[in-house]
Amino acid sequence: MKFRFIVTGMTCAACSARVEKVTGAVPGVQKAEVNLLAGTMDVVAEDSSVTKLIEKAVENAGYQAYVTGERQKEQKEVAADTESILKRIIFSAVFLFALMYFTMGHMLHLPLPAWYHGKENALVAAFLQMCLTLPVIYLNRSYYTKGLKALFHRAPNMDSLIAVGSGAALVYGIAAIFRMAYAMGHGQWETVELYRENLYFESAAMILTLISIGKFLESRAKGKAGDAVKKLMDLRPETAVVLRDGQRLTVPIDNVVVGDRVVIRSGDRIAVDGLIVSGHGTLDQSAITGESVPVSKCEGEQVIAATVCTEGYFEYIAQKVGEDTTLSQIVRMVEEAGGSKAPIARLADKVAGFFVPVVMAIALATCIGWMIAGFGVEFALNCAICVLVISCPCALGLATPVAIMVGTGRGAAMGVLFKNAQALETLHKADTVVLDKTGTLTTGRPQVTGIIPASVTAERLLQIAASLEEKSEHPFAKAIMQKADGIAYSECIDFTVFPGKGVSGTVDGRRYFGGSRTLMDSICVQVPDFAELTNTGNTPLYFADDEGTYLGAIIAADVLKTDSESAVQMLQTQGLKVVMLTGDNSATAKSIADASGIDEVFSDVLPGDKAGVIQKLRQDGRIVVMVGDGINDAPALVNADVGIAIGTGTDIAMESADVVLMQGSLSALADAVRLSKATITNIKQNLFWAFFYNALGIPLAAGLFYPIFGLLLSPMVGAAAMSFSSFFVVTNALRLRWFKPTLKQTEENFNPIQEVKTMETVIYVDGMMCKHCKAHVEAACKGVPGTVDAVVDLEKKCVTVTGQSDVEALKKAITDAGYDVLS
Repeated sequence: MKFRFIVTGMTCAACSARVEKVTGAVPGVQKAEVNLLAGTMDVVAEDSSVTKLIEKAVENAGYQAYVTGERQKEQKEVAADTESILKRIIFSAVFLFALMYFTMGHMLHLPLPAWYHGKENALVAAFLQMCLTLPVIYLNRSYYTKGLKALFHRAPNMDSLIAVGSGAALVYGIAAIFRMAYAMGHGQWETVELYRENLYFESAAMILTLISIGKFLESRAKGKAGDAVKKLMDLRPETAVVLRDGQRLTVPIDNVVVGDRVVIRSGDRIAVDGLIVSGHGTLDQSAITGESVPVSKCEGEQVIAATVCTEGYFEYIAQKVGEDTTLSQIVRMVEEAGGSKAPIARLADKVAGFFVPVVMAIALATCIGWMIAGFGVEFALNCAICVLVISCPCALGLATPVAIMVGTGRGAAMGVLFKNAQALETLHKADTVVLDKTGTLTTGRPQVTGIIPASVTAERLLQIAASLEEKSEHPFAKAIMQKADGIAYSECIDFTVFPGKGVSGTVDGRRYFGGSRTLMDSICVQVPDFAELTNTGNTPLYFADDEGTYLGAIIAADVLKTDSESAVQMLQTQGLKVVMLTGDNSATAKSIADASGIDEVFSDVLPGDKAGVIQKLRQDGRIVVMVGDGINDAPALVNADVGIAIGTGTDIAMESADVVLMQGSLSALADAVRLSKATITNIKQNLFWAFFYNALGIPLAAGLFYPIFGLLLSPMVGAAAMSFSSFFVVTNALRLRWFKPTLKQTEENFNPIQEVKTMETVIYVDGMMCKHCKAHVEAACKGVPGTVDAVVDLEKKCVTVTGQSDVEALKKAITDAGYDVLS
């Protein structure tokens, strides 16, 4: 069983390593992964009985953990924590400002009271500084309670460094007051002057305040990293309008149940997944699939929660509600991907495990070393404190998770769903992409590619074919009906199906036959041999009448998707070897491969052998990405280094894959590879900065450059630098939010001709009753300038116009033809 915990109190990579360690030690826990950025922990355990043990173990380690589930409660706690930090910063800043006024005012020639000047008032000045520092210490006491507790548990973290560093400055200041009091009593005024100028109270207060400001800025930036999930959740409407017992009721979305009839009007957001049972509408699905063009939906079609009805009215039956909706599954997938760890994060985890103890040892050695060298306690303490406060492991701990969360969130916005961080990392190293043919490279649906008439005209042949195939459910029949949309044809009676061969029926008083060569042979009709066509993946459907006359053939084939060729080119441009894998014969496979620009093909591969091909490629040393959409692709998807499923495919394929492309477009695959490379590059930049910062910062803080170059940092500068390092890493990762997909409509490869052909306008028309009406409306629309094609659907009472024709001109043409425009 898998559980997710909210973990509070973690501040750095050492904290997350500690929480993982104590959780993993709980009996029954099989795996524990902490996401420092999100403040969550994913645990795989035997059963739910271990949750209380986990919460107790984490609490004993100095942190708090509880099982997630109440999102609103979590959000309120995060908001309250942010508000608390802000108040702490404001009050700390007030006291710090007053403290700095008295300690630094004389340097800026600011007016100071007379009782503050002079060596005889040294104790007054010292006590005033201490009194202004103690409120800052109290306001930020959490650093001490958590840091010292972690230190006592022999698992020091960032809070331990801050507590020891600022605490050392405070203790030194108090000790200096005692030294000053003793010196004044014995007339040692030089000692009094020395300690008055080196109290370090302002360092303690400044360190705590700057660290708090840095954590606040970091948390704000980290909050933006999770914007993708928040935006997805915000897409979900609060209420839905349902029909119950003949009444329209507005109910909370959580009260919608499977089987409810949900009402959608123009401007409404779809509440839950379902099936349209009446009406029609145009849906903006960009938030879920990444498609920029609205999609028309009619009776019998599926709708997805969180999509927007931009125009129309319809009612649909709720099929998936609550956590079962597509939106909830996407949110869950993005959260899990953002919370998972990429292999590249292991280096940071290993370093974080011993980083803080090593830093404390370096600080102690620095202090002792400078004292032995004769530079005095003040100089040695300054260097030691600076080492402690500048060596923050926060940047190291945030380098990987923040980039992964932003990257996977950006992918979700583009319609690319990464299920885990390992897939995100592996994808950037891939050198081979294996593409399934049917449904991935091609549309997966046959289309008419040619009409070859013999004893009748092409139009008459298509009319006869449409009359015969209207009642058939075969994919080729649907291709013919799509081609015949717009022409008048007769009703078929006495319809008969010959399984595996074809169909027959009586049309206009004569019996016709349509189907394969086998059917033609059975009725003794000689037909031509289209060997050249069949060898290139085309299938001829022959037609004849009851007198044995051959009428002609209609050629159908599964054609390439519109963007397959350009997507293959983009993948090859990125240095990837593109391979096609199919069960079709070699001639058909070669035809599709040539059309799409693929030069390596595996054909005649049985469904059960696809996984073997993937394994062979991997044995050859390739890092393989498999892309498919069918049930038969599932084993290959599992065996690949990264399995990618087309979102328009089967559920089994999507379950087996590591990445899901919500669109049916292969362009999204090229974008997924680019996003993976951009994310890993960002992670490497963050890790380099984190390591480089500490590699340079620690020696500088320890004073190693002081004897040569005279360079020496104060603890205040060290604290500011530490805060900046974490903020820099998070901000760098946020650049991924502006990653741009390479879509067909982008400026670089915008094709105006292609755009004209793909723009569609759906107009719902009242008054169309028969095929004559259909022909009139289509002719009226085709007469409008800019129209490429117009197809009427009598059942749905609409006409789909392809091209760039003006909508108002289309409406006028339809009205002039004697029909009414509904919407």
